[in-house]
Amino acid sequence: MEVQISFKVNESLFLKDPETSEIGKSIITNSIELLYEIGYENFTFKKLSERINSTEATVYRYFSNKHKMLLYILNWYWNYVYYLSQIYLTGIAEPEEKIKMILKLITDNYREETAPNVYDLNKLYAIVVSESSKVYLVKDVDQINREKVFKPYKDLCGYVAKIILEYAPHYKFPKSLASTVIETAHDQQFFKIHLPNLTDSTKKEDQKYVLNFLENLLFAALNQKE
Repeated sequence: MEVQISFKVNESLFLKDPETSEIGKSIITNSIELLYEIGYENFTFKKLSERINSTEATVYRYFSNKHKMLLYILNWYWNYVYYLSQIYLTGIAEPEEKIKMILKLITDNYREETAPNVYDLNKLYAIVVSESSKVYLVKDVDQINREKVFKPYKDLCGYVAKIILEYAPHYKFPKSLASTVIETAHDQQFFKIHLPNLTDSTKKEDQKYVLNFLENLLFAALNQKE
């Protein structure tokens, strides 16, 4: 069953909404492909325009720079994960099971056949793992933040923090733990593949390693006696 989903992305990230035209959609689809293949540092609008058989000027009509394009792609992804969490956690009553499900979602260990076919989700997740920190580890992060482009990510972290408090109402650091868990999900996945000596994983292809580690980390923190 194919599912088409669209999310409202912060308008400050684009000059023209790529969802409004076929070339715009092609720009996003091929940006994901190219970012996955060569990485953010080697990505250029010139290479993208060659890939879509168009011109750099066409790409610049939609995005002013590649940083905003990456932010656009990540905004879509965080909206997608938040959307999934709203669906899959609705029928779960126990906070512990909610936490386990949200950890599956943020480590890409839970995806049904009803996932949207808009983009290649495997490649998109790989981009999130390797490139997402580059959108906020920049000098002008405060100015970027004032444009509210991190709202989807903050919303997801806030949602995870809320679930943490359902499980452990007196825990003092729910937001910090939520953001730490999400960032660690990316870092450990990256380390497992590229810098394995920074992890205890023995297999690059062990998809559940990060999930198991995060479950251990989170519940160890929440089950501590005050």
